[in-house]
Amino acid sequence: MRRHILILFLPFLFIGLSEAQDSLRFSGQLSSWLNWNSANYFPLWAGLRYIPQINYEVTTNPGLHFDAEASANIFGNAGLKPFDTISASGKIKPYRAWIRLYSEQFELRFGLQKINFGSASILRPLMWFDQIDPRDPLQLTDGVWGVLARYYFLNNTNIWLWGLYGNNESRGWETVPVNSKIPEFGGRVQLPIPSGEVALSYHHRVADSRDIGSGVPSLEKIPENRIGFDIKWDMKAGFWIEGSLTHKGKDLGLLSNQVILNAGIDYTFGMGNGIYCAYEQLLATYGNTLLSFDKTTSFSLVSTNYPFGMFDRLGAIVFYNWDAHKIYTFLSWQRQFDKIMFYLMAYWNPESYQLPTMDPSDNIFAGKGIQLMFVFNH
Repeated sequence: MRRHILILFLPFLFIGLSEAQDSLRFSGQLSSWLNWNSANYFPLWAGLRYIPQINYEVTTNPGLHFDAEASANIFGNAGLKPFDTISASGKIKPYRAWIRLYSEQFELRFGLQKINFGSASILRPLMWFDQIDPRDPLQLTDGVWGVLARYYFLNNTNIWLWGLYGNNESRGWETVPVNSKIPEFGGRVQLPIPSGEVALSYHHRVADSRDIGSGVPSLEKIPENRIGFDIKWDMKAGFWIEGSLTHKGKDLGLLSNQVILNAGIDYTFGMGNGIYCAYEQLLATYGNTLLSFDKTTSFSLVSTNYPFGMFDRLGAIVFYNWDAHKIYTFLSWQRQFDKIMFYLMAYWNPESYQLPTMDPSDNIFAGKGIQLMFVFNH
């Protein structure tokens, strides 16, 4: 079915080719990393990733454009317990595969793509279709299969409409997997306001709880509706409020309803080359009934970075979990050249590692450790 979405619309790429200009470009990103954490069962972890990408674009005389992108995520990693045990794994999967028709005010895109929006910086209630890890300097995330249409009015108002199908993986804050055999759909309206913008978003899907277990009712079709809003003002400082409300049409106990709220502020202080600072406060609640707040989780976050000259940048992110009274700390140094980047990262986290929207099974960053990353873009 995924392939059929692309094949159905491939003929549009050839409209007007007799008067069109086209271009084909190949690029890629090669990255490798080495992680040391003496508290882990495998103290030493190493990984290698390559993302080859092909872009094709056709421009017609009236200003109508057709383009396509295809890329793959090829990666492998290995854990070593000197000098006793080694564990290795690898995978090849599509990363992006879409075609698009667009003009100055309109865009229609089909295929495997990235869809994200909202005003929050890191703790994002509207992380509905991606899974971006704030500790990842490359900000990699899997895409979703579907169609996205956007129209931009001259006064900066814009309207989004989307439909998704065949996506198996849980995304963002989802507590119950989607039923991949039933289409999802939604939309978003974004309006300008004095010194900022405001938006309202909606998404409908059908969830499937049959593989969850842990006392949750086993149901194949659970209708779910989400409503999201975000407001942002850019004055001397940036301010934002973002929220998401999720309601399931069947009783799943605490997983029946979810409310996530974020409020934040950022500012660049005029000291030296400019010190960027951001603060976010997040509240996530779950309950049997809407707005019952039966279970709550609260996080505070401070993020800062400072550039040293043109090539070096220092950054830090500190999370605080108010319920567990635990602090998570990430420090990073970045050195950038024309096509090459080096990252040195250090972290100091609880042994029981879990942050919002992160997979708790990924315990490489539990405890204290360092990571070195090399990135080459071509």
